[in-house]
Amino acid sequence: MSNQASTASNTPSRVLKYTSLGLRLVAAAAFLAAGSAKLAGVPMMVEVFEHIGLGQWFRTVTGLVEVAAAIALLIPVTAGLAGLLLAVTMCFATFTHLFFIGGSPVPAIVLLLITASIAWLHRASILNLIRPTQA
Repeated sequence: MSNQASTASNTPSRVLKYTSLGLRLVAAAAFLAAGSAKLAGVPMMVEVFEHIGLGQWFRTVTGLVEVAAAIALLIPVTAGLAGLLLAVTMCFATFTHLFFIGGSPVPAIVLLLITASIAWLHRASILNLIRPTQA
């Protein structure tokens, strides 16, 4: 009987573990692709960042942030912080779509929801990373 109880109590954490893994894999794939396109100077990305008006250096920085955070999503210890960084990035992307470049903000909003969920699921690890260690 205690075996059933321990199996039942492990189910929520197991579901969260695999939900987190699935979200992290989807987000990592999306941001590796998008960040790589920015870094490679794909003409569409160059045009979008030209329209934003901050210069092409901003495209490079955004690409580096996306690729680095995508890799960090795959490392359990840094997944929460990477999710938070990408969620903030997607907030700015949504804002940029709505007020500067036009087009649909839906992909950015979907990625915002995914990365915010990752950050929420890994909130304890974020606190552990930013909290000073006590000697």
